[in-house]
Formats: sequence, structure tokens, C-alpha cells
Amino acid sequence: MDYGKSGNAKSGKNTPRHREHNEHGTNKTPFGNKTAKEELLARMKAAAEARKKED
Repeated sequence: MDYGKSGNAKSGKNTPRHREHNEHGTNKTPFGNKTAKEELLARMKAAAEARKKED
């Protein structure tokens, strides 16, 4: 008897257990929809200013 062939199938070793919610190609993050670096910097600066005003 080949005991190595008994039991459940082995899952992939390097695969995620679930699909990510922010995966590229979905409605939230479609392919080719990258934000410009200037927009990112503007958002970061606005957030930093908002944090400074709270303190």
C-alpha cells in the first residue's frame, strides 16, 4: 500500500489563502489606474497639516 497517496490533497505552498480586497484588476483598483505622484504628495501633505492642527 502506498501511504503517500492517502489523505487530502496538499495545498499550494506559496499561494495566498484568499484574494486580496485591493487586488489589481478589480472594480476598486482597475488595471492602468495609477495615481500621479503629485496627487499622492498633496494628500500626504494635507494629512500632515491636519495632524499638526489637532495637536
